[in-house]
Amino acid sequence: MTPQEILQGLYDETLVGNAPRVLELTEEGLSNAMEPQTLLFDALIPSLEEVGARFERGDFFVPEMLIAGRAMAGAMERLRPLLAETGVATVGKFLMGTVKGDVHDIGKNLVNIMLEGAGFEVIDLGVQVAPEKFVAAIEEHQPDIVGFSAFLTTTMPMFKANINALEKAGLRNEVVVMVGGAPVTQEYADAVGADGYAADASACVKRAKALLDARRTKVPA
Repeated sequence: MTPQEILQGLYDETLVGNAPRVLELTEEGLSNAMEPQTLLFDALIPSLEEVGARFERGDFFVPEMLIAGRAMAGAMERLRPLLAETGVATVGKFLMGTVKGDVHDIGKNLVNIMLEGAGFEVIDLGVQVAPEKFVAAIEEHQPDIVGFSAFLTTTMPMFKANINALEKAGLRNEVVVMVGGAPVTQEYADAVGADGYAADASACVKRAKALLDARRTKVPA
């Protein structure tokens, strides 16, 4: 296969979530001396962006997004160490976790895949993440954005508890805070003092990029 055929194949097979074929094509590209960043930026990321666009139009639903995301995640496992070696700059660092009291992670995991596909470095703290664990992880990893996920209405108040913990630790102004999950609304995000909210994985990527751009273009006083 020519390099162009490999890139087209990666795009098409990621779109339909054919994980084994995506991994095969990734290996074929690497064995043909194609650069890992070429595979990522010219095929995998554009394909996942198309998945997000189809989701927004109502042509794709969560299952299609999940299988496409998993197909790309398999390729990323192979490419990640190679990309690190080449020093490819990431869009930003995103620390993610489901809040204390909540064990739901399907939505969070999908968001992580989409963020990674868009060029973010994602640090996933898992589920049942207590405020002090978020604080410690922020101090350790120094992310650009921290994301709090909640699936249950009963755990949504943890957003405010987490933000209070960041304020107490003197970290609130060091990170962009995003919140999300099935019951969460923009109004609730505003009420707890979050910087951003997204209704789904595709919207989260766009919002995260916009918030980072806005933060980076601010001129220090």
